[in-house]
Amino acid sequence: MNNFIHRNSFLFPSTIYTVSPLYLRSFYRTMALMDFFDRRKDGSGSPDEMSFIDHLEVLRWHLLRSAIAIFIFSILFFIFIYDITDTIIMGPTKPDFISVKWFCQLGKFLHIDSLCFQFKEVKFQETQMASQFMATFTIAFTGGIIASFPYVFWEIWKFVRPALSEKEKRSSKGIIFWVSLLFFLGCAFGYYVLTPFMVNFYANYKLAENIAIIPTFSNYLDNLVYTTVGIGLLFQMPLLILLLAKAGILTAAFLRKYRRHAFVIILIAAAIITPTTDPISLALVTVPLYILFEISINLAKKAGKKAGEEETAVQEWS
Repeated sequence: MNNFIHRNSFLFPSTIYTVSPLYLRSFYRTMALMDFFDRRKDGSGSPDEMSFIDHLEVLRWHLLRSAIAIFIFSILFFIFIYDITDTIIMGPTKPDFISVKWFCQLGKFLHIDSLCFQFKEVKFQETQMASQFMATFTIAFTGGIIASFPYVFWEIWKFVRPALSEKEKRSSKGIIFWVSLLFFLGCAFGYYVLTPFMVNFYANYKLAENIAIIPTFSNYLDNLVYTTVGIGLLFQMPLLILLLAKAGILTAAFLRKYRRHAFVIILIAAAIITPTTDPISLALVTVPLYILFEISINLAKKAGKKAGEEETAVQEWS
């Protein structure tokens, strides 16, 4: 590094004799980014490496196609906005919602009366003239993101995949399916489980009998978006830990050692992503996330074991 600067001292007049650690870190990060771009090849199969500008051009088209997909799905949601609002958005606020019925049946079976929610159909208000108009775009755009998520991730994966080695490509087979599956499972969990509990808690919680609960629709919609999309993203934890384990950054022993710390982090993440402050909603988010963390430990263990076997086989062969 110092030799490089001495040879190009006209570019570094103030650092001919010394290089600060901060500069070195910035330099290595830049080199790592450049190395990633250097490893990407032309999608047409040309052996010639692409320039930095070519990579940015390719990335621009991936992002543009992703934006078009989100826009198309958003238009579809906008066309059917009234039906979607009445059946999907307002669904968890109705006493005949499907998961509300399931919870009540489960409560009767387990003799837990609290699982039978005691709220009637919740009514909302708006205090600003443009609130419902803006909510229309929020619903359409959020629906477009959720519906186009597999395609958007596929576009991102198409950009990243050429930089991977053949071994990394083989180990990442089916990643689009699993990422999409976990995302939709998280969204479904937030919508069918967490949101009805949230509505039931706030619809029945009162400090005094003469306080009327008339929430705004915008507030409910924001909570619904955070609950569904946020939980969908948090459900990506097993895949993220698996990738880090295959890269050698995390190990199962490390995760087991800091299990208590991970639980605190999960609790904080659940508190951030959960729009409510009631302990029931917090527990409903924390428990499945911690279960996913334990699953992640097993995945990291298998990934580490497989990597160790491959390394042993290579050593024996050599």
